[in-house]
Amino acid sequence: MKPAPFDFVRADSRAEALSVLKAEGTDARIIAGGQSFMAMLNMRLARPKVLVDIMRLADLATLSEAKGDVLVGAGIRQARLLAWDDLSRTLPLIAKALPYTGHVQTRARGTVCGSIAHADPSAELPLCLVALKGHVHLATAKAKRKVAAADFFTGMMATAKADDEMIEAVSFPVAGREGTAFREIARRHGDFAIVACGAVATDTGIRLAVGGVADVPTARDFPLLEGSALDDALNSFAYELDARDDVHASARYRRELVRRIGRATIEEALTCRA
Repeated sequence: MKPAPFDFVRADSRAEALSVLKAEGTDARIIAGGQSFMAMLNMRLARPKVLVDIMRLADLATLSEAKGDVLVGAGIRQARLLAWDDLSRTLPLIAKALPYTGHVQTRARGTVCGSIAHADPSAELPLCLVALKGHVHLATAKAKRKVAAADFFTGMMATAKADDEMIEAVSFPVAGREGTAFREIARRHGDFAIVACGAVATDTGIRLAVGGVADVPTARDFPLLEGSALDDALNSFAYELDARDDVHASARYRRELVRRIGRATIEEALTCRA
């Protein structure tokens, strides 16, 4: 299929992009890498009247560390973040998860913020944002706000972003002495996860985030559990996610993956603590 007709605006400034969003509302959509959104256009699952291209905006193509956060601008491609020399030091969980995000070809075009905006519950970057308690930085023509990851994802491919808002950046807290681990099961490497797990372990507790099961990536904080206590906690978490059968896997299989992959991810994170 081919997209429905639309107008195209290549924004020359952030103000121009936000002005179009303000004027067009629900009829306008931002496009950056387009690795997810172009497929939706071609299948006519999305029918915007105006597409606003922001990839020529240099002030959105920023990647920096400041005040304990890594700020990733809306123009940063996934490949650039993966190649960043400081990634393993500052964001070790993302360094482990990004190689599972699509393929070399798609990472060369897809953006970090675009994956967050698309909000696929099986995608790796939304999972990492939730696991690390990151934030999404939103802007309109008149105001800006910062939304916590736990509040940003509201449903299957749905977010708290308003129609006249643009994601300017996402921020992740710089890693301290915690250990991190990431694992996923997919039909093929680079496909969306059937189940993905990201873990952050400190001296006092464990945070496990799971994607591919619920409508949004979901995290739980546990004390330092071992043996059957950890098994019981993971079993309860697996059932809380309300897995459903689909063409990729049964709900029972997904729950079992949460229990098994979740435990392995937690154990790896615990051994990786500084």
